[in-house]
Amino acid sequence: MSVTDQELHKTPLHALHLELGARMVPFAGYAMPVQYPAGLMAEHRQTRESAGLFDVSHMGQLRLSGPEAARAFETLMPVDVVDLAPGKQRYGLLLTDEGTIIDDLMFANRGDHLFVVVNGACKHVDLAHLQERIGKRCEIVTMFDRGLLALQGPKAVDALQRVVPGVDKLVFMTGAGLVWNGADLFITRSGYTGEDGFEISVPAAQAEALARTLLSQPEVKPVGLGARNSLRLEAGLCLYGNDIDTTTTPVEAALTWAIQKVRRTGGARAGGFPGAARVLGQLDGTVPVARKRVGLVAQERVPVREHVELQDTAGQRIGEVTSGLLAPTLDRPIAMGYVPPALAAVGTRVQALVRGKPVPMEVAAMPFVPNRYYRG
Repeated sequence: MSVTDQELHKTPLHALHLELGARMVPFAGYAMPVQYPAGLMAEHRQTRESAGLFDVSHMGQLRLSGPEAARAFETLMPVDVVDLAPGKQRYGLLLTDEGTIIDDLMFANRGDHLFVVVNGACKHVDLAHLQERIGKRCEIVTMFDRGLLALQGPKAVDALQRVVPGVDKLVFMTGAGLVWNGADLFITRSGYTGEDGFEISVPAAQAEALARTLLSQPEVKPVGLGARNSLRLEAGLCLYGNDIDTTTTPVEAALTWAIQKVRRTGGARAGGFPGAARVLGQLDGTVPVARKRVGLVAQERVPVREHVELQDTAGQRIGEVTSGLLAPTLDRPIAMGYVPPALAAVGTRVQALVRGKPVPMEVAAMPFVPNRYYRG
C-alpha cells in the first residue's frame, strides 16, 4: 500500500527540501529527503570532505526533569546516567525485560533536566514505555515539534562557528545551550556519520531560517537520507530496525562498550535494569551468546544488501546481512550482519548468497572508515 503525501508528517524544513529539488520518500512516518539533485555519491563525499546539512527533525526529542529523573532513567538502561556530568552527552539503550533493545538513543545532562533524542520510528513506543515505567518518578515532556539539524563533516565547525559563535569550544559528546537570532538552541558535538559535527535542536519556527543560513556558508550543502545511511555504515554505526531490534541484546549487537563498569557485576549500581540477568550473564560468559554482529567486506565487487543469507565456506546457513552497500569512500562492498561467535573473529572467511551465487566475504574490524570525532 502506498503512503500518500497527505498521510505523512512534514518536518519544519519540508518546503525548503522541495525548493532544493529533493527526492522525497516516506521514512518513519515523515516525508523525508532521500537525496538532492547532486546525488548520493556527491552528498557522501561532501560530508567526508567539507560539511553536509541533514534534516533529522523526524527524531523524537524529550525532556526528563525532576530530582529523580536521572535515577529513574537509569533503571531502564544498562548505562551510567546518574554520574553523567552537566554538559556531557552519552549513548544509551532502552531494554525489554528480556534484555533486548527497544531503541538506541542519545541523552545529555542539561543541569536541570535530561535532554533525550530517540529514533523517529520508535518515538511513540519509547514515550509510552517511559511513561509506564518512570512517569510517576519524573516529568516527561515531548518536544516532537522542534526541528533537529545535523551539520556533519571536517569543515562543519568552521561554518557553524561563523553562525553561532562558541560552538568551537565543544568537544565530542558535549553540548551547550546557545542563542541564534533570539532562538534557544541546544547544540551537541555529535552525529551519525563518523565525522566531526554537530546536532542542533531548534524551535520549529526558526528551523528553516537557520537551515538557510547554514546552507549559505561556502562549506555547506544539503544531504539526504541516502548518504546518511552510507556514512553511518562506513562508520560501523547501527541502524535501529536493521542491525538492532527487540530480538538482539547489547552483547549480541557488539555494543558492550556502551555498558559502563558501574552497571556491570560487582558495584552498588550493577544490574537493576530490564533483562539484567541475561545481559550480565552474556557479558561474563555464564549465559550463552548465539550470534554476534560483525563487519564484513566482500572480496568481489558485488554489493551485498540487507536480508542476504550468510553461509560458512561449506555453504551452510550461519546468519544474514542486516545492512550492506557499495561504500563510496572505500569503493568496495561492505556490510554488517550476525554470525555465530566462532565465526566472528576478524579475518574469518564466510560467503553471502547473492541471487543464488556465493560471494566471498571476510569479517572486518569496524569502523570501516576511521572516525574523526573532535576530542580536543
